[in-house]
Amino acid sequence: MPPAVGTLAAADRIHSLQRQIRRYAVLVAVGLLWIGATGRFWTVCAAPPEPYRVLRVYDGDTILVSGAGERHVIRLLGIDAPETSKGKGEPGQPYSRAAQRHLAGLILNRTVTLVAYGEDRYHRLLAVVYSESRDINHAMIEAGLAEVYRGRTPDGFAKAPYLATEAEARKTRTGMWQQGDAYISPIRWKHPR
Repeated sequence: MPPAVGTLAAADRIHSLQRQIRRYAVLVAVGLLWIGATGRFWTVCAAPPEPYRVLRVYDGDTILVSGAGERHVIRLLGIDAPETSKGKGEPGQPYSRAAQRHLAGLILNRTVTLVAYGEDRYHRLLAVVYSESRDINHAMIEAGLAEVYRGRTPDGFAKAPYLATEAEARKTRTGMWQQGDAYISPIRWKHPR
């Protein structure tokens, strides 16, 4: 015999309530991650994160920003751009200057927002950088001027969209992928074996 209509309605209300609780738990977790990463209180229901002005582009994955009375060196999370020269007379990796110029063209002297995921071992803030609603980290991969970072990334950061975009850039030989078999990953460039 089928359950009574009242029983189904009650079960639907309970299921709906459970979904709402899960949604709120995610929102609280995001808020706590923000607090932990930045030391600032921010909730999803409050105004969006502070805007920052991009003061400098060091290379294809590192920038300097200023906002809220502070300056931060930002390491674009989830990407690894070709390495620039670290000393006089030392060559940079192919496409390193192109990556730096492209990133500068996207955000230098512009206002951005950040979704921070903590700091790296060099005390740079790991963040996804947004200009308006555009994910700049993703844009660097799309332009073929960065690969997806091969190391470990913080919990909550989704690499899958970046990996799909990198696969497409490789397939179409966009940017640095024109090098074909001569391409060397930035991590191998920094730490040759």
